[in-house]
Amino acid sequence: MTPNQTELYKTTLKLLTQRGVSLDAIADLVMFLQKDYIDHLTLAECRESVQVVLRKREIQNAIITGIQLDLLAEQKQLMSPLQEIIESDEGLYGIDEVMALSIVNVYGSIGSTNYGYIDKIKPGILAKLNAHEPGIIHTFLDDLVGAVAAAAASRLAHAHPEEDSY
Repeated sequence: MTPNQTELYKTTLKLLTQRGVSLDAIADLVMFLQKDYIDHLTLAECRESVQVVLRKREIQNAIITGIQLDLLAEQKQLMSPLQEIIESDEGLYGIDEVMALSIVNVYGSIGSTNYGYIDKIKPGILAKLNAHEPGIIHTFLDDLVGAVAAAAASRLAHAHPEEDSY
């Protein structure tokens, strides 16, 4: 039987937490992206936007899939050469970014620019996830978290068009 929306949301939050990613860490990224464009933006608004984004089924599916692939790679359970590609976070692999792009476009094209920027500079939790520590694989997770933050930031930009944010 297919899990219901509430179960998927809880599973998504649980997996993110188990992998060291809190809602506040993602909200910090949203704040980083939008603080210069939306007057009086609060971390609570950023967190709420993250929660709204994470309630979308397609986003939950991408996160659950990506984390599962990272976990399987940590356990060396993938076939070669996929195991080595994901394990090394090979630059030309690109499937991790493709999954992230499926998230960023949920709130329009601004999501792509937000994602490209945050993926390039990797602030906050993204730096930690991209550290390539031995035995810990976040090939998918770093891109997915950046994409959720970019989508949540885009959602806020659309909610505040009077701010002339872009």
